Amino acid sequence: MPEYLTKREGHWQFVRRVPLEFASLDKRGTVRHSTKVAVATDRRGTKAGKVADLMNRELEAYWRGLSEGKAQEAADRYAEARRRARVLGFDYAESKELVDRPVLEIIERYEKLAGMVHDPGARAAVLGFEQRPSIRLSEVFPQFEKLSRNYTTDKSPNQLRVWRNGYKLAIAAFIGCVGDKALHELTHADVLDFTEWLDEQDIVTRTANKQISHVNRMIKELNRKLRLGLPSLFADMALRGEKKVTRPAFDPAWVQDRILADGALMGLNPEARRVVMLIADTGLRLSEAINLNATTVHIDCSIPFVEVRPDGRHVKTSDSIRSIPLVGAAFAAMLLQPSGFPRYVDRSAQISFEVSRYLTAHGLRPTPKHTLYSLRHTFKDRLVAARCEDSVIEALMGHADDHPKYGDGPPLKMKAEVLQAIAFRAPSVL
Repeated sequence: MPEYLTKREGHWQFVRRVPLEFASLDKRGTVRHSTKVAVATDRRGTKAGKVADLMNRELEAYWRGLSEGKAQEAADRYAEARRRARVLGFDYAESKELVDRPVLEIIERYEKLAGMVHDPGARAAVLGFEQRPSIRLSEVFPQFEKLSRNYTTDKSPNQLRVWRNGYKLAIAAFIGCVGDKALHELTHADVLDFTEWLDEQDIVTRTANKQISHVNRMIKELNRKLRLGLPSLFADMALRGEKKVTRPAFDPAWVQDRILADGALMGLNPEARRVVMLIADTGLRLSEAINLNATTVHIDCSIPFVEVRPDGRHVKTSDSIRSIPLVGAAFAAMLLQPSGFPRYVDRSAQISFEVSRYLTAHGLRPTPKHTLYSLRHTFKDRLVAARCEDSVIEALMGHADDHPKYGDGPPLKMKAEVLQAIAFRAPSVL
């Protein structure tokens, strides 16, 4: 029988006891709902099980909402007490901390309340009745997301999804290692356990360190904004070593003779194959290529080019904002896509999967490590082989450098001359 189902008066009924952790918030004890599915027409409970599963998910979301609401309410009361204490001329200190303060300060606080006997908010603020909110690890990301709204306003929907998933994955991994502890219960040993567990996983060092960094950033942000007084537990916890995965570049001859050979990409839809051609001769990041549009593609000018700019998206760095001339295969592709690639706007994962699957199926990947992104590495290798100046390479790649910046960087004409010298030949059919 499916979980949480029972029979009553000829119908399947959803029945679940309220978990202990939510018992103080939901006083019903046991939750009962009819699925409205008759036992006679669903003897194994298959249909009713699907209804019960939906009810269960909604119920658990309701309980989580109650829990988060209670935690937020406590955090709001604490923040208001801190604010009110400042207005009344005191720093906020919990009552247990006031015991160790000078007697004259305590007397001064009581004297301040002399004319506020009917103001419970003032009493809570001056005498420290509100405790610092106790935040569990499972509550960290929702609160961090609220505190990060200013940072995420310029992200596209897909960028926001990726950003959220990265932090949620990191905190879920941390909870899996140490349990759903309250932040004030965390110890140095917990962090060590987490880093050791990551070191044992089959992931690159950079990815492991990103998870450590994500957890650290969330906790530090909550600690700073909510004045939780937590110790710094993540200092110097980054993993070291050479455990990494590198993306190899394609040999330029492979790109020209195999990938850009006549008919080699015809099994891909037109937008996908033209994205491949564009990246091959511009070195654009995939996310930059697919989010070009009519305002950032310039074909009808003396030097055709594309622009990488925020335009409703978050760019990786300020150096990523740049102009790249269109030559060779890239120019041929954009003649047919002057308004960009509407099919793949903000869908880098989708096109990456489609192209990688196609390249594999048609023998267009020398090794499994070669990906669509490898074309960007090929682009840089070709610039280096052509003895291109470092400043021009960095300007075309959108990389940051350590040198002081003077002027506007290499002009478009100089970039075009460099790229024209190494341009690929476009396939006869685009």
